Amino acid sequence: MSYIYAMSDMHGCLDAFEYALSLVDFSGDNKLILLGDYVHGPDSYGVLEKIMRLQDQYGSDKVIALRGNHEDMVCDGRWTIDETRDGHGSAHEEDDARYLMWIRKLPKYYKEGNTIFVHAGIDEEAEDLWEWGTADHIFTEKYPAQTGRFYNDMQIVAGHIGTAEIAGDPGFHDIYYDGESHYYIDGTVLESGAIPVIKIDIKNSRYFRVTETGAWPVLPYDEIK
Repeated sequence: MSYIYAMSDMHGCLDAFEYALSLVDFSGDNKLILLGDYVHGPDSYGVLEKIMRLQDQYGSDKVIALRGNHEDMVCDGRWTIDETRDGHGSAHEEDDARYLMWIRKLPKYYKEGNTIFVHAGIDEEAEDLWEWGTADHIFTEKYPAQTGRFYNDMQIVAGHIGTAEIAGDPGFHDIYYDGESHYYIDGTVLESGAIPVIKIDIKNSRYFRVTETGAWPVLPYDEIK
């Protein structure tokens, strides 16, 4: 049996990213999908370098990196790669060219089975035509988080908006499942130090929260509070 692991919104937090990666089993046909927002934190270059090395080691078809809105900001020149949210940082032109070339090639979504992986979301009103009906900026910038049932029991795994905000609970930084079609996995790492890891059995449509002690079924938020 193969699984897909996913995590999102590392924001330059290399130590937290390394810890989350330690929970991932890269054996067999397992895959890792990263949902974007790798930069704009304490070690943006370190996070980018780690992802690129993982792709060199395992292949970009096994370690799939998607693009988030912070990568969009870098590509259109709004922020430099290592700029932090307080405005500090500087461009390293020689290094940045290599990273920018990699960032610009990142896809904005990935689909396997009945599960869509995306940084922010899709145009759900487009239903089965969502791939064509979703504007580029929606994939990386959709706000606010949408909940409820999506078309034909398809599931959406996204980051972008902290789960504390979605839950309306400042202390909640875990996987938020709405009980219908949406799994949100942005743990607001710059505040919490946490990067939640979700593990998915695509064939049987089962979703698990991964910890040091094992993998546990993801329950709807309303059932765990």
